[in-house]
Amino acid sequence: MSEPKQLSSTSLIRLVAGREISTRLRDKNFLISTAVLLILIIGVMVFQVLVNSGSSSSTIGVVGSSRNVEQVLVAQGNLQGTDVEVRSLSSEAAARMAVDDGDVDAAVIDPEGSDPRLIVQKSGGSEERLVQGAVAALSTADQLQQANVALEPPPTVAVVPLEPGGEDRTQATVVAIVGVGLLYFLLILFGQFVAQGVVEEKSSRVVELLLATMKPWQLLAGKILGLGLLGLGQIVILGVVGTAGAIAFDVVDVPGQVIGTVVSVVLWFVIGYALYASIFAVAASLVSRQEDLGSVLTPTTILLVVGFVIAIQAAGDPTSTLATVTSFVPGLSPLVMPVRMAAGAAQWWEVVVAVALMLVAIGLIVRLGGRVYAGALLRTGGKIKMREALQAERA
Repeated sequence: MSEPKQLSSTSLIRLVAGREISTRLRDKNFLISTAVLLILIIGVMVFQVLVNSGSSSSTIGVVGSSRNVEQVLVAQGNLQGTDVEVRSLSSEAAARMAVDDGDVDAAVIDPEGSDPRLIVQKSGGSEERLVQGAVAALSTADQLQQANVALEPPPTVAVVPLEPGGEDRTQATVVAIVGVGLLYFLLILFGQFVAQGVVEEKSSRVVELLLATMKPWQLLAGKILGLGLLGLGQIVILGVVGTAGAIAFDVVDVPGQVIGTVVSVVLWFVIGYALYASIFAVAASLVSRQEDLGSVLTPTTILLVVGFVIAIQAAGDPTSTLATVTSFVPGLSPLVMPVRMAAGAAQWWEVVVAVALMLVAIGLIVRLGGRVYAGALLRTGGKIKMREALQAERA
């Protein structure tokens, strides 16, 4: 009779990962949390639709205005559901000052001429569509008044942002905050799933049977991979539902920004989960009872809370020293950097450096944590110190 075939490391890891996925898919808490998150996302979109259904307001300054200009701007605003107030300004310099001081939302120069220009604080606002529509209407009306003159395409409004290269990324920043909040919740949720699984296996002595057929690092890798795939699937589903709903219900004005922000949050979840899941698993291996789990997970949970608080602060001031520095700190960067990226405050090289630092940190945690995990996994009783676990692993 031939001996049973020895499974490869890949097969063992896949088996553990499959077991973790099937176990959690039958877990009512996981299913309920997913349903609650979907309801919350749909509820936010419905709320936005109800808010946007009301009319907004905009103040447009005009240099070289006439009564026709004011009437057309108001009419164009009505078509877009916006109450428009028109203010006459004396010169382009006065227009720039009014926009910079916030007295008007935008200022149009020579709207009835051949070279109209729109002064805004940042490009991408709704005033651009409003003024372009008004200028087109004025041009069409002027041409129709001329006998035997063929209609010509209306002039295109040249947008002159006072902040060169600036772009209104408010919606992307809001989406990033929502995404980071979701990321924060999922990192804690799936980190605790990993930790609880480790303690359950230790307390029930199931781990002794598992380690008879596989190595500790294979068990750890399978747990992290299985729950990671489940978490990735969950955040992708939530992201797709949220993005598709926002675009379908016309909640966002710049879909490209929102899609890019959602993709970045998903990718940062992958990196952040790899780090935190390893830390949670290693910490959980130091105890043998669920009652003791909170004491070893608290420091990591506090780090996540700090990262989330800083991310909220970064939404208001993404170029602050605190936001900039913490976006490079491993453990904090998965929560802070997506917000800075959405706000347009992070250069490409900053993102590359932050990712590289996270990968280095993951490598160190996995290497050191794997040794602690291997040394502490078969030790039962009270809480084990990390030094004792390392000594047991070497022995």
